[in-house]
Amino acid sequence: MECSVVFVPVIMLLMATFLSLRRIPMHLVFMLVRTCFSVFFLCLSSTWMIGQEVTVPKPQPASIVGTVHDTNGGIIPGAALSVDGPTQAEHQTAVTDGEGEFELRELHPGVAYRISITANGFAEWTSAAVVLTPGQQLTLNDVNLKISMVETSVTAVFADQLALEQVKVEEKQRVLGFVPNFYVVYDQNAISLTSKLKFRLALKAATDVVTIGASAFIAGINQAADTPDYVQGAKGYGQRFGAAYATSTSDILIGGAILPSLLHQDPRYFYQGTGTNRSRTMHAISAPFVAKGDNGKWQFNYSSIGGDLASAALTNTYYPSSNRGPGLVFSSAAITTAGRIANALAQEFVLRRFTNHSNVP
Repeated sequence: MECSVVFVPVIMLLMATFLSLRRIPMHLVFMLVRTCFSVFFLCLSSTWMIGQEVTVPKPQPASIVGTVHDTNGGIIPGAALSVDGPTQAEHQTAVTDGEGEFELRELHPGVAYRISITANGFAEWTSAAVVLTPGQQLTLNDVNLKISMVETSVTAVFADQLALEQVKVEEKQRVLGFVPNFYVVYDQNAISLTSKLKFRLALKAATDVVTIGASAFIAGINQAADTPDYVQGAKGYGQRFGAAYATSTSDILIGGAILPSLLHQDPRYFYQGTGTNRSRTMHAISAPFVAKGDNGKWQFNYSSIGGDLASAALTNTYYPSSNRGPGLVFSSAAITTAGRIANALAQEFVLRRFTNHSNVP
């Protein structure tokens, strides 16, 4: 534009000279020159006005600063901030520093912003609409987050369902991988058993192949010792095996299921595992005499003592007449109780390390 304006006077003079030489009337030449000068000055004024145009500066960006507190005045570091305007272009995020402070920069003036702040354990805080002026630094002094009301979704697991899962684990407990060790509890907070689970555990123990094998082994010993007074030979061995297995099964069912269900007692041994050797020894020795009730309280073990006596009394129905009597009942019950004490001591100090599925630390 500037170059064409500069050359206009030169062009006009050349045109005037050319026209005069062509013998054009002078009044027409002057009219043409005047018109050209008018155009020249019009272009010149336009050029000057364009040069005088002023670029409007962009408004200075604004910012927001502040500190996030809880309702007690404590700072909250790591709180997440989100500032949003009418469009996605006005969206920003930030996180409070170790002093709970934050700064949101490069915000557009004249835009209605809303600030949202969230932090773990606190309810979300949202500001009213904030409109900033150019270059303004707004300080938020009222950012106080309230502790959130936590809503939890709880999946109800009934006590008998939890007890069933515990029993399933106990049914896998075996010493050296094959000897059943179902009646030992390694979790002191184990759920008490329902009657159904008490019978399930008793039947599992009574029908286990190792239990049957143990009865066969005892029958062989009794066959060699010729006791009870059955005949010798295969018939006598069969009678002794039947007697040994009947005694074992009746003791398991009566002392481990029937009486515990009627008396609301837990037939299992609760492993202590901690404390002095003396306290652990006393815990094991007292096991046949002290049981945990279904209410979680320790009480006299009527189930174990009653089961041993009832099982021994039943032997009078299938032992030879020469072996029957009160002596058989009490001696058998005493031997069984002594065996329980020995087993409890072994459980407390030895067998856990050899028992699988016992969660040994």
